[in-house]
Amino acid sequence: MSDTRSLLFPESIVSSRISKKQILLDFIQARAKHSLDFKDLRDARNELRRRLGTADRTTFGYIASVLRQAGYEVQYEDRFSDPIMPEPYASRLKSVLAFNDLAGAEASLRKLGEVLQEYRGSDDRVGEQFARALVKKGRLRATSLAGNPRVNAAKRIEKQEIARWFQVWLETPHLFSDWLELRKASDEFQNLFREMSGSRE
Repeated sequence: MSDTRSLLFPESIVSSRISKKQILLDFIQARAKHSLDFKDLRDARNELRRRLGTADRTTFGYIASVLRQAGYEVQYEDRFSDPIMPEPYASRLKSVLAFNDLAGAEASLRKLGEVLQEYRGSDDRVGEQFARALVKKGRLRATSLAGNPRVNAAKRIEKQEIARWFQVWLETPHLFSDWLELRKASDEFQNLFREMSGSRE
């Protein structure tokens, strides 16, 4: 039966029906380890290439993110991945950063502004650094997406705008809310995103 299945459904076809995420989780679960290092991530990426083909370009940052979300302790950080944070910072800042669209970015930055003020109020310099590090990572990701020709043109413009918001937040977090209201009311912003909204209808 297995021979017949392999003839009818080559491994590459069967594997393509399984998500990258599931391949990663199955592979790491078989290792029976909770704490993972770079070697584990490299082995996991090799497994993806074995299952999905050598052209697969999954990044270590993506692999680390998937495994962290699954509850694994991953000792890996690059310029795009979330900073590694100990408790209680990890729980406080987990999933706060989001920028799928303008509304999500605004909500995230306002929340991070509140968190930053709390840390400053309690003179928690470490917490301040983690909050700022998270926004820096977001700016890098948004800038990268804005410059990626494979991303939809309208989405690249949106990411460029979001990267600008991140930069202003980093430079003057206490003025960000007021600046953002002025920015959204500006003719430039209104014309740009009205046109984008219209082009999607």
